[in-house]
Amino acid sequence: MHQIHEEKSGHGSTQSALTLAALGVVFGDIGTSPLYAFKEAFTGGHGLSVSPENVLAALSALLWAVIVIVAIKYVWVVLSYDNDGEGGVLALAALVHRVMGDSSRRSRFVVGAGVFAAALFYGDAIITPAISVLSAVEGMSIATPQFEHFIVPITIGILIGLFSIQMKGTSVVGKLFGPVTIVWFVVIAWAGVSSIAQTPMVLQAVNPLHALRFAVEHTDKAFFLLSAVFLAMTGAEALYADMGHFGSRAVRLGWYGLVFPALMLNYFGQGALLLRDATAASNPFFLLASPSWLLIFVVLATAATVIASQATISGAYSMTLQASRLGYLPRVRVLHTSDKEQGQIYIPSVNWLMLLAVIALVLAFKSSGALAAAYGIAVSGTMLITTMLVAFVVYLGRRPFRRVTLGALACFALLEIGFFVSNLTKLEQGGWFPLTMGGLIFTALVTWRDGTQLVAEHRRRLDIPMEDFMSSPMKGVPVVSGTAVYLTSDLKLVPNALFHNLKHFKVMHEQTVFLHVVNENTPYVQDAQRLQLQRLCSGVWTLAMHFGFREQPNIPEALKLIQPDEEGETPDLDPMKTSFFVARVQVVDGPGGLSAWRCALFGWMTRQSASASTYYKLPANQVVELGTQVVL
Repeated sequence: MHQIHEEKSGHGSTQSALTLAALGVVFGDIGTSPLYAFKEAFTGGHGLSVSPENVLAALSALLWAVIVIVAIKYVWVVLSYDNDGEGGVLALAALVHRVMGDSSRRSRFVVGAGVFAAALFYGDAIITPAISVLSAVEGMSIATPQFEHFIVPITIGILIGLFSIQMKGTSVVGKLFGPVTIVWFVVIAWAGVSSIAQTPMVLQAVNPLHALRFAVEHTDKAFFLLSAVFLAMTGAEALYADMGHFGSRAVRLGWYGLVFPALMLNYFGQGALLLRDATAASNPFFLLASPSWLLIFVVLATAATVIASQATISGAYSMTLQASRLGYLPRVRVLHTSDKEQGQIYIPSVNWLMLLAVIALVLAFKSSGALAAAYGIAVSGTMLITTMLVAFVVYLGRRPFRRVTLGALACFALLEIGFFVSNLTKLEQGGWFPLTMGGLIFTALVTWRDGTQLVAEHRRRLDIPMEDFMSSPMKGVPVVSGTAVYLTSDLKLVPNALFHNLKHFKVMHEQTVFLHVVNENTPYVQDAQRLQLQRLCSGVWTLAMHFGFREQPNIPEALKLIQPDEEGETPDLDPMKTSFFVARVQVVDGPGGLSAWRCALFGWMTRQSASASTYYKLPANQVVELGTQVVL
């Protein structure tokens, strides 16, 4: 996110400030995994019996899995492969698409996989607030058993409050995220060290032979253990997805300097507790605290899970915005909640749909243990696809150490396949949810893409080529003063709105601009490359306006950057004399094209789309909308 980085440096921000902010946003999800990950290894559907051998094996597997997948793969390797500073699976898919080219069948397959990973991300974004807040509130039942019957209502109340304040933005609350997260990591590390000091034998788990020996001697149990171990890595994708806000260096400093040591100390502390007391497996995280500190633990854990949920919700907003820019979702209403940070956005439709889905999840599963079964499949699938996409970039990019990197990625993929298959064993217990949701969202994404492509083809068949129109200027048509700006999806064709204008009003403006908004596969476009003005004849221009997929298109603001064409002329875009003509499409089912149900879905999505005038920030009193019907 180069523009944001420039703004930060321009305001004297330092690397430490970026790292502090990253701690509050990037690491919230993975930072709260100790609440439920280690517990699941001993209390899940295939939980291990609590014995020194099993505790050391589980800890050893967890430690080395986090080192390999998070510390090496994500923090060291994947963060090196960004799309103009932006991370995340959609940004990576866009990068692969750009490198491979539009016509490659392999490119379409790879980008399709990236879109499916993005669909799975929404499943993760819904499960994270539910499981995180539930697991924190469950600590109340340990502090005060009478609260056990109020866990679900309290959780729902917290979630409603969290989603309700999203419209206020995170600029104010975000300042508290970093310090609170630091306190969280320091406290969980201290709790772990205190427990380790009582049972230093647990440090033997640093030796990977404990995990390897367990895998050889108990292959069936080791296979099921993978799904529990994987829960310790569920926030790894966020490290890459949010790197654009803070940069890879801030993420690496935060991970190696605080997050990784604190997490491992706490996990080892939980393991030491189980070595002393096997009954603590019911909730080893909260039982690490002494009775006098338990309430503070619960309050701090609740705050941390709210922060983790906030990060995921913001990620869902960013993912929706990127999908819309890349042509996989209709235009959505986006509100910017900060005058300084472009990344702080609020999408009302996504917010309230997520709240309903999260509440439904809490009511259906009722406990963090039950939700854990649904958690791993979506994240492990996204991780595997990310590895595949990075491998394509490495292979095509021919960077230094290409063979070594590809070999490492192959090892990561083998391990992630194991995690994914292990998580599939939880399909009936709840794993069906993220896969079902991912499938539904993927269907909607590709339906919108296919539908918009068919609409574009329909227009190309019916609309007149611009060259033919310009070669036979319309004589006898009255000319009125002012400038008409016609939004068009293809500068080679005369927009349908122009013919409707001539049909109904029977006039032409003395100046006409055919404007095409281009959504680039790069996150941001520099102002110097924003506009391309070309003069067709006296008083008629075409204008290509470029925006990155992380930018909010604003046509009036971009028009201020207009420069004279090759003959030194520019259209007069006086706001009081300029009219914007926009075509609104109505979809009708017809032979061929999309199936009836997909056509109905595309039509519904079209009706939900934000109007062009709102989306492009056009002045409402200068917009003329003309309807057009398209048969698919």
